[in-house]
Amino acid sequence: YIVYKKTRTLNSQKVGYASKTYDLAMTINKKIDLPNKPDAKIDVAKIFNIDSDLTVKGYKDKTDWVPEIDNSYVFDKETTLSILAGFEHNRRVMIQGFHGTGKSTHIEQIAARLNWPCVRINLDSHISRIDLLGKDAIKLNDGKQITEFQEGLLPWSIQNPVALVFDEYDAGRPDVMFVIQRVLEAEGNFTLLDKNKVLKQHKYFRLFATSNTVGLGDTTGLYHGTQQINQGQMDRWNIVTSLNYLNLEREMEIILAKNKSYNNSKGKEDIANMIKVASLTRKGFVSGDISTVMSPRTVMHWAENNLIFKDIGYSFRVTFLNKCDEVEKNIIAEYYQRCFGEDLPEAVINKQSNE
Repeated sequence: YIVYKKTRTLNSQKVGYASKTYDLAMTINKKIDLPNKPDAKIDVAKIFNIDSDLTVKGYKDKTDWVPEIDNSYVFDKETTLSILAGFEHNRRVMIQGFHGTGKSTHIEQIAARLNWPCVRINLDSHISRIDLLGKDAIKLNDGKQITEFQEGLLPWSIQNPVALVFDEYDAGRPDVMFVIQRVLEAEGNFTLLDKNKVLKQHKYFRLFATSNTVGLGDTTGLYHGTQQINQGQMDRWNIVTSLNYLNLEREMEIILAKNKSYNNSKGKEDIANMIKVASLTRKGFVSGDISTVMSPRTVMHWAENNLIFKDIGYSFRVTFLNKCDEVEKNIIAEYYQRCFGEDLPEAVINKQSNE
């Protein structure tokens, strides 16, 4: 899962994408060199491997802002169609769901196949208004220091054919959220008060968001730090789609695509049992038996760690069990025993024998 990391310097902002780093000070005032409108037609069924007769527009040429394609990525049909509607028809799309289901990566991988520039911003509590809008920066001009306003990512994005993704949307600060509200209307102009300037949205600017809640706050206890979102703002999102845990066959398909060494009868059996353990934790969480849940990302980490340690039980403990509450470990160890037929040290039967 790719995460953008923000670093700060005196005169510039930087955004990291995978192993590359792009200095925004070099590009913030330049338009992306792309045609005025998308110049390629994309066959949805062929490119995204889903049952659909749709075609969507994209770009022939790739720029530095386009994410790298992950050829093993498996697309969820409903989520893919919602995101494609956002690109094709300029809909504001929010993807909601539990952690580790691939919400942000889904948007990035679709953008990668459309060759659509994509910028992802994590709305943690330290992202402020000036981070998005811009700030005064000290520059050297003819050997003299001058103060000049430097536009932030938001003004730059809306003037370019960019898909802007707000990650962890429900963790944003209220003052920041009201800044974002200005661009939620597809035809809405953006007033940049710091420069007494009104910015017109680029015709192919697109806006997406991901969140663990639907703006009503954390009702599960899993997502500390999330906020309630103003319902007037939620009403401006044209499409809200859910990407939650998948069925066993679909989840196995995703994990096997990422870990091809399991693509044999023994490996498939192990992955199936891993997913069954995860499914039990999800049912246990819903029924109130445990307070931690295994996501598809956790299962993938478990499979990867097992390739390192060559021990499924130990890999399970260091991947998930050690993150759990001490009083719940015996319940989770029982889930493991049901699926794999062997006891972990944390199991009640082993604790009693040790005593």
